[in-house]
Amino acid sequence: MRPGKRDHKNSILITGTELLELKRHTYMMVECFGFDNRFYRYKGKRPIGLYRWDMECLLAVIEAALADKDEYPSQDSPEYQALSSLHQRLINEYRTHYG
Repeated sequence: MRPGKRDHKNSILITGTELLELKRHTYMMVECFGFDNRFYRYKGKRPIGLYRWDMECLLAVIEAALADKDEYPSQDSPEYQALSSLHQRLINEYRTHYG
């Protein structure tokens, strides 16, 4: 999908444990035409630009990962907390820009 003239790009910085946990789940993004590779190469040094459909994809992937009891048997683990924190930040960004 190509962005139109009215599509807004949001810049979000993802670093540390949040980035490591997100990279563990990039295999779920294979239907997004290169979005998985984009995150695989992302180092977290600069903010990454995300369009609305990119944020929706990330939110869906993170929600699926957080719901997987095999992946995160304990909600108290630091990995689960990091991914949950990223999920909440993305939801807040999404609501700020898109209602």
